[in-house]
Amino acid sequence: MLGIGLLSVTLPQAQASARTILVFGDSLSAAHGLRTEQGWVALLGQRLRREGYRYRLVNASVSGETTTGGLERLPHELRAVHPGIVILELGANDGLRGLPLTLAAHNLAAMVRLARAAGARVVLLGLLIPPNYGPRYTQQFAALYPDLARRFHLPLVPFLLAHVALDPSLMQTDGLHPNARGEPRVLENVWPVLKPLLHRFP
Repeated sequence: MLGIGLLSVTLPQAQASARTILVFGDSLSAAHGLRTEQGWVALLGQRLRREGYRYRLVNASVSGETTTGGLERLPHELRAVHPGIVILELGANDGLRGLPLTLAAHNLAAMVRLARAAGARVVLLGLLIPPNYGPRYTQQFAALYPDLARRFHLPLVPFLLAHVALDPSLMQTDGLHPNARGEPRVLENVWPVLKPLLHRFP
């Protein structure tokens, strides 16, 4: 399932660069199994407008994306969008496929460097995987995000699905993706970390 969309918050196009937020993730940010407007990214666009933040919001999230695919795709998105902020949400598919975590860490670090070199600030969204992958792999996966945040001094959402993932009433039947009731809770996890980076443009 391809989850690429563009959500625009009223903004003079010529000044889009610093005022553009790029969400770069996988199915957790692509509203998998839902209507686009039900996903947390669309809800973020609504909140930006409601609270008077004049940002253009671009959702370049692709269901099934790994960090390797993301690293291949990111340079094009940065050239096309010129974001001032990149919200990076990748790695879950690496973990669910049991891919080497050293590779995921390398790819995430490379994406942070690319975004910064393009003049963007990066917000990192942390993820967890189910415990059936074994305690060692699960713990190493969980450490990826705080380690990266410390290394690059990044704003970090410790766990994107906090207070959602373990509540069946907020999850789809696959047990991996929030349902329409859970998506607003996901946004509540992101907003307090993102908000300090936002500016009120005239």
